[in-house]
Amino acid sequence: MLKRTTITLNEVVYDGLYRHVGQQYINQFIEDSLQPHFFDSALDDGYQAMAADKEREAEAIACSIGMDLKELNRKLNAVRK
Repeated sequence: MLKRTTITLNEVVYDGLYRHVGQQYINQFIEDSLQPHFFDSALDDGYQAMAADKEREAEAIACSIGMDLKELNRKLNAVRK
């Protein structure tokens, strides 16, 4: 949900912003710049760490399709041959 707001900027700052990103992208630039200050990146870091854990990912895939990891590995090896 979008909310409308008005901000006041120094003319020099606005002119630099206008030249840097263009009038039609000022809103998105400001939102992208502010957003990291309001959301905890620890959750993203946790998801990245889980995705990097290949064994955990394989177990999650096997679980999601109703197989245990050994059965999934057998089927994958059969397809690779």
